[in-house]
Amino acid sequence: MINRDVVFPPGRRALYEKNHYSPAIRSNGFLFVSGQVGSREDGSPEPELATQVRRAFENLNAVLHAAGCSFDDVVDVTVFMVDPEANFEKVWAVVPEYWGAAPYPTLTAVGVTWLYGFQFEIKVIAKLPDSGGA
Repeated sequence: MINRDVVFPPGRRALYEKNHYSPAIRSNGFLFVSGQVGSREDGSPEPELATQVRRAFENLNAVLHAAGCSFDDVVDVTVFMVDPEANFEKVWAVVPEYWGAAPYPTLTAVGVTWLYGFQFEIKVIAKLPDSGGA
């Protein structure tokens, strides 16, 4: 069995253990972060889309920070949206608050029909700062 180097953000370990997944894994100089949604501390979704997107980024930033990273270390982003035709512009109005400066990471946006009660999810791969090289 692989010994996974798991990263847990403060205060949310029980939520990840309840749902049987790791928030992030360090491997070969990279941090692979599981999809982060706009969940409150108890795991319930924020009801309003912009608030949900902000909370998803705050949850993502907590995971990145726990690993010694920031959004500036992110090299690849995948976002999932329910009803992207209706929600894309609303989501992208919030993203610059958290995204960082150019050059931006790569991005894949995927429209989905269901996200377990959420409307937005973001997962990333970040280069660990102490792993050297670009």
